[in-house]
Amino acid sequence: MQSPLEAAVAVAAGADAVGLVSRMPSGPGPISESAIAGIAAAVPPGVATFLLTCEQNAAAIIAQQRRCGANTIQLVDEVEPGAHAELRASLPGISIVQVIHVRDETAIREAVAVARGVDAILLDSGNPSLAVKELGGTGRAHDWEISRAIRDTVTIPVYLAGGLNAGNVASAIGTVMPFGVDVCSGVRTDGALDEGKLRTFMREVFSSPWPNVPSPAPSGHSP
Repeated sequence: MQSPLEAAVAVAAGADAVGLVSRMPSGPGPISESAIAGIAAAVPPGVATFLLTCEQNAAAIIAQQRRCGANTIQLVDEVEPGAHAELRASLPGISIVQVIHVRDETAIREAVAVARGVDAILLDSGNPSLAVKELGGTGRAHDWEISRAIRDTVTIPVYLAGGLNAGNVASAIGTVMPFGVDVCSGVRTDGALDEGKLRTFMREVFSSPWPNVPSPAPSGHSP
């Protein structure tokens, strides 16, 4: 989300969460922390506000959340050992979502290793090993069979992201059976939220068969 208006449009279309992208090494969508704080404050109760952060140190993440006021932290990179426990202890009531970038089957082991310390996992298509890290917003899909294996292995909710759009989201949901889906480039035109694409995407999402899974604090299908 780039503005309170975009967030309002997404919520009106049926989104249960909005993503607020802070400073990133690459990719579309970063906005200032003051803008994130303004959007987070304007989002109605019951809608999750996801702060996307590339920080890897717990103290830096805690300070950023307190400046921005989002109710969910989306960790788009691997964090330092012990960071998940420190975040949970220092930010009661704030949900923690760890991104796993699915490049090959090693993602399954990565997901299992972090699952006990977070509220949910989000599967994306970045590449943190590049000289300039890709941590999201690539517009690329990954191997959904690996994502399904992760979904079947861990016991916490799994969100699916990466190259989703109105033309493939139903297939993605049917293959992976995630808790929710996350979309960015698939509902934007020239960098701006496209209401027509968003409505079409949400129609496909809501007409798809969803698994019966428990609800964590951050809930739903998030543009």
